[in-house]
Amino acid sequence: MSTSQFDFDLFVVGGGSGGVRAARMAAQRGARVALAEVAALGGTCVNVGCIPKKLYSYAAHYAEAFEEAAGFGWKVAKPMFDWELLKANRAREIGRLNAVYLQLLVGAGVEMMTGWASLVDGHTVKVEGKSYTARHILIATGGTPNVPAVGGHEHAVTSDQMFDLKPFPKRLLVVGGGYIACEFASIFNGLGAEVTLVQRGGRLLTSFDQDVSRFLELEMRKAGVDVRLNASVASIGKTAHGLDVTLAQGGLVQADTVLYAVGRTANTSGLGLEAVGVKTTEKGAIVVDGHFQTSVPSVFALGDVSTRLQLTPVALGEAMALVDHLFGPKAGQTARAMDYDFVPTAVFTHPNIGTVGYTEAAAREKFGDIAVFRSEFKALKHTLSGSQERTLMKLLVDTASDRVVGLHMVGADAGEVVQGFAVAMKAGATKQVFDNTIGIHPTMAEEFVTMREPVPPGE
Repeated sequence: MSTSQFDFDLFVVGGGSGGVRAARMAAQRGARVALAEVAALGGTCVNVGCIPKKLYSYAAHYAEAFEEAAGFGWKVAKPMFDWELLKANRAREIGRLNAVYLQLLVGAGVEMMTGWASLVDGHTVKVEGKSYTARHILIATGGTPNVPAVGGHEHAVTSDQMFDLKPFPKRLLVVGGGYIACEFASIFNGLGAEVTLVQRGGRLLTSFDQDVSRFLELEMRKAGVDVRLNASVASIGKTAHGLDVTLAQGGLVQADTVLYAVGRTANTSGLGLEAVGVKTTEKGAIVVDGHFQTSVPSVFALGDVSTRLQLTPVALGEAMALVDHLFGPKAGQTARAMDYDFVPTAVFTHPNIGTVGYTEAAAREKFGDIAVFRSEFKALKHTLSGSQERTLMKLLVDTASDRVVGLHMVGADAGEVVQGFAVAMKAGATKQVFDNTIGIHPTMAEEFVTMREPVPPGE
């Protein structure tokens, strides 16, 4: 079948960050593109992920700001938090973003379809009973939260429901120790809930640098979160006064809401992948090669549904690389390729985390001899605010090349600080370059270019 015999050049299944970007970029190259989505445009990030979560994080920070204002001479009456107003304002903004996504897609010439899509074969997609053929099919259906089958799990919620809880939970139990669990624990603690976090492992954020994990744990405890490590839920029981959560190690926690944030599973069920022959892992993620091609040559996958990194900016980068691969780069440009080295990320806990590059353990395994630079201090703001919050900054340097291979921060606006340093690290900046860079004073960021003495081995 020739290209002209297909209904579309590209059929995208899923309207999240990666799917929308791929559809729009391909259409702008002149490709005939369709996109099918059964839910709101924008996927997890826009609707129940990073965007609303960051908005709620801002809301939670205002509680700290009201308290800290007194140290700077402001006399503020006791503030009152309106949960219903925050929810309404968030919903209005998310609705605006949904409309923007639709406008961008339609403006680029993408044919939009509303409904559940599934594969019939390597070149055919069925949506609401009607079949369409495509030269290329892209699966970008994202992921969904896991809830283990413990007794009473039907009484728990996932991150998808956290933005519209009714009423506001005075007592929140968070199960999990990853970034979603830690973020929601920080946010609801800041908004005034009594928060308990239960993590089955011995530390939070196990994929992050160990110093970062331990430091965040201390700061969260200091802020009032009851962090319980090496603990797990045995059962959840509904009572007249809320939920009774029995821990496997003994003990009972009473809560109004139980949030499970223990990982996500790729959204591959019901897509017809097995019948078509698209290979998936035991956990359901789609296996792809360096060009996001699946085991079926005409079918591609990217973003959270694949076996790569589960980050929104990664999905966007993958989408642009895929469009270049399938339809060629823009005139005068070279084809983009996705590079997973030195991908920066942030965790919007209180305080924030920003990180790029290797953890200390991974750096020692990769490079052998490394130098560690670490600084912990109270930020200038808190010399008057009364807050006991502290900041952690850490650099990891490959001694053989002097290249900075890891940079980690726990502190206010860590994501904003680390983004700029990620550019330098991607370019291969050495510790000497850092040392030769003049700092902006007084800022926390300048600490990264003024750390001179490495931590003695063993400390």
